[in-house]
Amino acid sequence: MGMVVQRFDVFLVNLDPTVGHEIKKTRPCLIISPDEMNQYISTVIIAPMTTKGRSYPTRVSCYFQGKSGQIILDQMRTVDKSRLVRRLGRISELEQTAVLAVLAELFAE
Repeated sequence: MGMVVQRFDVFLVNLDPTVGHEIKKTRPCLIISPDEMNQYISTVIIAPMTTKGRSYPTRVSCYFQGKSGQIILDQMRTVDKSRLVRRLGRISELEQTAVLAVLAELFAE
């Protein structure tokens, strides 16, 4: 049985190799794909997290493992589950609501 992956979990993810301005290296990433996808498909949709960078409307402020940072929704991507190194935890319900609001805005017409 594979690892259990749920929406709003934070995993350490190996993002390399990357191209151009894609965010690089192994770093915490938020799982944003729905649980139905996470359960049955071998890929997940993730959004990288960082403790650096500027604020943008497409980024959600968060506090995770004692550090302030951002969830970078403008860099979300689909990755194979083999890139997931280990589960680090989960973001708060308030941060979950903020992520969903920004995602809705990103895909609104």
